[in-house]
Amino acid sequence: MSNIVAIGYGNDLRSDDGIGQCIANQLAHQLQLSNVKSLAVHQLTPELAEILASADLAIFIDACLASESSQVEVRSLSPDSCGNISGHVADPRSLLALTQVLYGNCPTAWWVIVPGENFNLGDRLSPTAKQGIAIALEKIAQIISFQA
Repeated sequence: MSNIVAIGYGNDLRSDDGIGQCIANQLAHQLQLSNVKSLAVHQLTPELAEILASADLAIFIDACLASESSQVEVRSLSPDSCGNISGHVADPRSLLALTQVLYGNCPTAWWVIVPGENFNLGDRLSPTAKQGIAIALEKIAQIISFQA
């Protein structure tokens, strides 16, 4: 059985920016699979590299502006050291590169990007975000079932 980590990130105090954390929390409650570790975090940090090093599959979940993409997107990720990683902010590709450098291992990785329209202070998700979350959960379940 594959070791899978799902990391949902974003600011849950800025409305739709909390999409990633919301999905990670729902995954933890819905899937309840022993081989899936679901993390809801504010930001990607270098400390996550240790968790990623022992994973076979990593799924990163984040929000984007609906103007950038009106659909839930699933992208394959590869390590890329050109990304920014400093202090407490990291791009998934640079975090994968750090994992490779530090631990000599990097999981297969996917980036699930969900559109949102309201990134103002608040804790309510827009209808666009809610619809995207449902679609993203289905897509993530497909990725996990394909990996199993």
